[in-house]
Amino acid sequence: MVDSGPMKTDLVKVEPAPAAPALKLPAIISREGRRTVKRFLEFFAVTIRNENTREAYARAVSRFFHWCEFRGASFERIEPLVIAAYVEEISGQFSAPTVQQRLAAIRMLYDWLVTGGIVATNPASAVKAPRFSKKTGKTPVLQAEEMKRLLDGINTETVIGLRDRALIGLMFYSFARISAALKMRVRDYYPQGKRYFVRLHEKGGKFHVVPVHHKAEEYLDAYIEAAGISEEKTTLLFRSFGGRGRELSKNGISRFDAWAMIKKRKLETGIREEISPHTMRGSGITIYLLNGGALENAQRIAAHESSQTTKLYDRTSDEITLDEIERIAI
Repeated sequence: MVDSGPMKTDLVKVEPAPAAPALKLPAIISREGRRTVKRFLEFFAVTIRNENTREAYARAVSRFFHWCEFRGASFERIEPLVIAAYVEEISGQFSAPTVQQRLAAIRMLYDWLVTGGIVATNPASAVKAPRFSKKTGKTPVLQAEEMKRLLDGINTETVIGLRDRALIGLMFYSFARISAALKMRVRDYYPQGKRYFVRLHEKGGKFHVVPVHHKAEEYLDAYIEAAGISEEKTTLLFRSFGGRGRELSKNGISRFDAWAMIKKRKLETGIREEISPHTMRGSGITIYLLNGGALENAQRIAAHESSQTTKLYDRTSDEITLDEIERIAI
């Protein structure tokens, strides 16, 4: 328990702590012995299947325990007041969604420690995160002409160029998440009747099947034919290149490589906006809605669980026309 007196003051003071190592076992946990360490590691290995979520939660709890260590709070002295002080401090440094995610990671970890008999109660259960209301998304999106310029500006005289165009085109025309696209095998692009479909590998081991837009089909066909991988059904579809970038390898593209590739391609075509792989998905949804597409259909294509998430990409009301401004008349 935290004493009344100097300990509380130390915990609440807001000078920044040194940056915590993202995935290192926190010293507070390692000192608690083998049983606690095992239960701590099991939380990430057993309860979280999505790799991105696992990494994000590992960073969140590592930073929290490092914060506690910096202020002299041992494992047994972490109580609601300590976690509330931490939330209060980071609320002034990060957005509300980020704070909510970090608190959720701490709360879920302690739930796991409680069920494992490591601690008696969850000190994070009563701590409130800051509220926020989000009506529009922050993901930067490209307008139709910018998206066309990006795709048309890729040099497709090389297999690398064909691969990059196919990946960007797939994310744009199918609203595919980058992680889902990069997990695809060659067999996940397949014909059914007169149409082609893609089978996207979504979170939680789920598959999401989407019809392929004719332009995405064109891009995928050109890449697969040039790469000579049409019969390698079980291998990854989007692969890296070895041999100084001249030979297609059996390894897939990492998310970081995909990010770097998109940044490189946008610079080559003179696009100034800061974009990311998620921009392709967001641009596809936005342009679809601007062209009169139905929100419920966009939700199904994007595999969003809630239409509110899809609604974040609806920018149809963002633009204020000159005609509307001229209505301000006296």
